[in-house]
Amino acid sequence: MSSLQGYIDKRVLVITADGRTILGDLKGFDQTTNVILSDSIERVYSLEEPVEEVPLGLFVVRGDNVTLVGELDGEREREMDLSTIRAEPISELKI
Repeated sequence: MSSLQGYIDKRVLVITADGRTILGDLKGFDQTTNVILSDSIERVYSLEEPVEEVPLGLFVVRGDNVTLVGELDGEREREMDLSTIRAEPISELKI
């Protein structure tokens, strides 16, 4: 998982196997892809309501629940109007 080393101290988005979308500053990770995020929030999507952001603070995602980790573009994040976004929640990963 050395590819995550370049994301340390950067804002990332983590999508979990159970369909959660969590944003935070990547502070650490280990060989089993457990990730530690600071200043994290969860974005909750709905077809009927605007995107809800739930503050999580310091948050650990277990490696067996990590599906995707990607760096966020801060400029695009600031330009987005979450109150206008409606989306179907991500489904749980089926193995």
